Amino acid sequence: MRQSKLLPRILSVAVFILLEIASLYLLSRNSEVQHSFLSRGSHAVMGAVWGRTQAIKEYFSLAGRNRDLAQENFELQRRLLRAQEQLRMARIDTASTAGRDGFSVQWAEVVRSSRNKQHNYFILNRGYEDGIQEKSGVITPDGVVGMIEGVSARHSFAYSFQNADISISARLGTEGGTGILVWDGKSRRGALLKEIPLQYKYDPGDTVYTSGHSLLFPPDIPLGVAGDARMVNGTTNEIKVTLFQDFSAVRYVSVVHNNAFDEIQEFQQ
Repeated sequence: MRQSKLLPRILSVAVFILLEIASLYLLSRNSEVQHSFLSRGSHAVMGAVWGRTQAIKEYFSLAGRNRDLAQENFELQRRLLRAQEQLRMARIDTASTAGRDGFSVQWAEVVRSSRNKQHNYFILNRGYEDGIQEKSGVITPDGVVGMIEGVSARHSFAYSFQNADISISARLGTEGGTGILVWDGKSRRGALLKEIPLQYKYDPGDTVYTSGHSLLFPPDIPLGVAGDARMVNGTTNEIKVTLFQDFSAVRYVSVVHNNAFDEIQEFQQ
């Protein structure tokens, strides 16, 4: 029964569609105005459909374009890093041939390091066969990164400055007070300059340098920028320092050794 009722409905719809098509055809043939109207309508529909299609194609092509741009950015970054590395090596080589202030200098590469502990370290690819000695400082053009504690024939072990047990003597500004610089224990570029007497004034943004009072490091190495201070026990200031050195990016270093280290140690003893 259902099929007998459905068939007449289908036939009616089909006949209606055929009549509509025939009517439109006759209208387009018999009147220029009507033909123009129908053409415009069909063109508008086609244009809308084409526009939507192009928009969809462009949307899905964005992923490919983004990949191309990412690849171009990666290539530019790679070239920039290579140029910076070559410049860094040139500066290290220049320093190693000149020496300064009674310090001998050798270059080395970090082959392993830790950064997520309270007692961080790194290992260098040079040892005593390359002239590396214990009780040497490790620096880069951006500051102090650590000190050598153990040496084998071809490798050396160093404590990182990002170590709770390490401190260096540092000076606030060119003629400011001298204190102890330590890692803040939290951030990769944060440090604290402690025991600065209150009479030494400074402005936030002043540079902090190595003082030269240490046997391990030459004087006047820029370390970072002074920030806010807080008074400790009413007698000294503790100053926040933002280090120049980014410890997540250390690769090539200079190992500096004070040629008078043993002699001065004997005097101290």
